[in-house]
Amino acid sequence: MSFATSQQVDAPGASTVYRLENVGKVYLRNALVALKGVSINLAEGSFSSVIGSSGCGKSTLLKIMAGLLPATSGTVELRGSPVTGPRPDIGMMFQQATLLPWRTTIDNILLPISMREGKAAARASREKAEALMELVGIKGFEGAYASQLSGGMAQRAAICRMLITEPAVLLLDEPFGALDEIVRDFMNMELQRICMERNATAFLVTHSIAEAVLLSDTVYVMAPRPGRVIEEVRIELPRPRTLDMTTEPIFGEYVRYIRGLLDEGSRT
Repeated sequence: MSFATSQQVDAPGASTVYRLENVGKVYLRNALVALKGVSINLAEGSFSSVIGSSGCGKSTLLKIMAGLLPATSGTVELRGSPVTGPRPDIGMMFQQATLLPWRTTIDNILLPISMREGKAAARASREKAEALMELVGIKGFEGAYASQLSGGMAQRAAICRMLITEPAVLLLDEPFGALDEIVRDFMNMELQRICMERNATAFLVTHSIAEAVLLSDTVYVMAPRPGRVIEEVRIELPRPRTLDMTTEPIFGEYVRYIRGLLDEGSRT
């Protein structure tokens, strides 16, 4: 079974929000080529994933996209503007919620605004934070501290913190990897719902092929030595996606196809 690449099936009229062109990263001290020739276009409102074995450069790629690490070569642009450092229009979410234990949930959510614009701006944004808490299902926990939240609730608060500045793109570094399987499945469905409601542009790093297929419009498959994209697989499944889809034959075909690419890439 063959699948179309994303270049063949891009939706007409979809604008590109984030663009990487021929991006490379070399660590000069030991002459390690971490990334080579990576080109990615994220269309507005799309959900994309990158998957590959450990050491293929996924984390390096995400750090470059977030402006936390400079690329050695190539072009990195968000809405036509070069990404040269951290920006308020880039939202980042990590595997751990990293909530400050001495701040309440709503104060953790407002932290990016408080740090960038001051306490007065954070107070003025409280209503927006409360609306986000309602959106993700943790309304009523505004005054709770991190120790009083479950893992799933803490990650929902982290989602709100990421969204509070209304970023143009969401960068997700295995945000639910530390959760148990049942909670992780639920949070993935919640993430899909939130992205669809807000027409968010999302890019996910994951080690799970099934998770990538379930959530993504496009899966970028990476091979190591050096880290590079070997294929872009377009996932033609209707939205909203459901967990029941994981039992359908077409879902299994996607998973097997991507697994085959990963196995082939590891041998090259």
